[in-house]
Amino acid sequence: MSLAEDFFSGEGHSVGVAQLIMTLRSRGITDQRVLAAMEFADRGLFVKGHFADQAYEDCALPIAYGQTISQPSVVAMMTQALEVESTHKVLEIGTGSGYQAAILARLCRRIYTIERHRGLATDAEQIFQHLVLRNVVQIRGDGSHGLPNVAPFDRIIVTAAAEDPPGPLMAQMKVGGIMVIPVGAEGTQTLIRVRRLEHGYDYEELMPVRFVPLVEGTSND
Repeated sequence: MSLAEDFFSGEGHSVGVAQLIMTLRSRGITDQRVLAAMEFADRGLFVKGHFADQAYEDCALPIAYGQTISQPSVVAMMTQALEVESTHKVLEIGTGSGYQAAILARLCRRIYTIERHRGLATDAEQIFQHLVLRNVVQIRGDGSHGLPNVAPFDRIIVTAAAEDPPGPLMAQMKVGGIMVIPVGAEGTQTLIRVRRLEHGYDYEELMPVRFVPLVEGTSND
């Protein structure tokens, strides 16, 4: 029995997903495409071990290598703010568990997702395969530099906090493109939306958040 088949054979997942979607609606998530994508990318597949019974709670949870799987309402807000269309090419910095990438894969034409930890990248790739997400390109590397050889991107999402939006990522946005990124030091972070204009950028503050820091380089694991 596959990972996905083993999980979906349980009785609790459908109830948990339904409850989570209701929670997201109550917290201001109105985009029906985003809600449908989050229903598809069942969070229970991405939360393992001691925290599996909390998969459908609206809270961030620890995963391997000192990283986290983000709070579902924050994931939903970031996804909604990204305004993804079906023709878009998306770049994600920080694959982590793969939860955010799996959601975006249901909304865009292709998503490139970069992870610095080999173990996380491998585990996420396994889930992408079980969900038959053929438009996800998993890359192990230094996300702070983006993917200049694949740029420009319609949308960029960063799931780790930087002091300022990284210059290389800004440069890899198309004119008219959007980047959603948490910025600031630990404890004082703000989620912002950056739009690339014909001449310059427009910045919009969305909400206070708390993310792990964006780290340059790749890990040794």
